[in-house]
Amino acid sequence: MTDINSEQKMKIVSEKGFLDIPIDINLDLFAEIEKLKKEKNAVILAHYYQEPDIQDVADFIGDSLGLSQKAASTTADMIVFAGVHFMAETAKILNPSKKVLLPDLNAGCSLSDSAPPALFKLFKDKHPEHIVITYINCSAGMKALSDIICTSSNAQKIVESLPEYQKIIFAPDKNLGAYINKKTGRNMLLWNGSCMVHEIFSLEKITKLKIRHPLAKVIAHPECEEPVLAVADYIGSTTGLLKYSQESTSKEFIVVTETGIIHQMQKASPGKTFIPAPPNNSCACNDCPYMKLNTLEKLYLCMKYEMPEILMEENLRLAAKKPIDRMLEISARYGL
Repeated sequence: MTDINSEQKMKIVSEKGFLDIPIDINLDLFAEIEKLKKEKNAVILAHYYQEPDIQDVADFIGDSLGLSQKAASTTADMIVFAGVHFMAETAKILNPSKKVLLPDLNAGCSLSDSAPPALFKLFKDKHPEHIVITYINCSAGMKALSDIICTSSNAQKIVESLPEYQKIIFAPDKNLGAYINKKTGRNMLLWNGSCMVHEIFSLEKITKLKIRHPLAKVIAHPECEEPVLAVADYIGSTTGLLKYSQESTSKEFIVVTETGIIHQMQKASPGKTFIPAPPNNSCACNDCPYMKLNTLEKLYLCMKYEMPEILMEENLRLAAKKPIDRMLEISARYGL
């Protein structure tokens, strides 16, 4: 491996967002990562949307809530977050004394980007009688402007935990917010944000897939648009979709979310068929380009050299932690 000093490594990270250093092609990355985990007392947390190799080397695989809870309870000295930037930020918010690493700082989120904190504050200030429930897929700056954080798996319960008369702003995902409004009968004020992956699915193509596979169950994430959700047999969080596919007697599923989850579905139910729902164009837009920026090579280099590291000012961390604590308290109360 190329021998470079700390200053050079920091410059590479600053310019590229990750360590771009040649690796010996004969290196067994799986074995090396396992060795580094033991040497550094590190834990790897991976989102379901990561590439299969990263999922297979992770200590814990989950969705936003599960990863948040794991980040809060880990005894490791180092947290390597194979996900996107806001997830690694959440781990740092909950673990200020631990070193939190993200293999590629460019691993952002289109949904998070759709809610710039400065613009959202102006919106919030116009509605002082509302409390703010914010989907966890947002920046630390957005969390700091929120009263309660939620995930797709606990959003309904969190909304229902509040009095019906309480006015609510829901941000940043308008599709999830609209779905929760429909489920709860509320009329939350919705911020106009969305996930580019979940908005790209083609209702027409899903309908044609359903004709070719009449026994297949359509399972969808609530970040999808309402017309797509209307044809789904089951709507749920990423973990909910995985659990449903395991427990259902059906043998075929049309999966309307990011394709990374299919790896875990196939591992859990090898005798079943999982068909990724097609986007409304010819690109692979049902793969999140941000999630897929992380690679096994970047993960290895990140652990070996302990960078890129997530750093955060303490006042921002404390402000962002309050609504996360509220979420975890409510989740514990409902057993979510």
